[in-house]
Amino acid sequence: MPRALPASASVRYRFDEHTLDGAVVRAALLDLVIRLGTRLRGRGQVSRALTLTLKFAGNSSWEKTRRLGAPSAHEDDLRRLAYQLMDAAGLQRGRLTGLALKGEDLIDADQAPLQLSLDESREARLAAETVIDRVRDKFGPCVIGPAAVVRRAS
Repeated sequence: MPRALPASASVRYRFDEHTLDGAVVRAALLDLVIRLGTRLRGRGQVSRALTLTLKFAGNSSWEKTRRLGAPSAHEDDLRRLAYQLMDAAGLQRGRLTGLALKGEDLIDADQAPLQLSLDESREARLAAETVIDRVRDKFGPCVIGPAAVVRRAS
């Protein structure tokens, strides 16, 4: 008897040290977006909402949830909303210890309405996403993609 897929999926990132560096935090968030999108597409699900949780030094945390305009598992859509959530946090001097990104209110991808777009570059990115997923499956998750290198060179 087949099991129902979970109604949410989450990915986490823990910093080695407390960080204030916005570029490192954005790169970690992008890595989470890619991992979440890959997981959702692999399951054949789409997310209707995202929750971003920021963990700070001293064991405090901040959490915010927003709904996507349309259900999606595409990295472009997830990245845009994740960055909006991060901007809503208004970080200035908070020392982060970790991030968590959770796709909520998941549904089967076949049940989601298909949004047609006249943006050729977006359509090309979405078509390439399938190929990139196959490359990641074959060679590993850190081989390809904009979040392949999280730390800056010194």
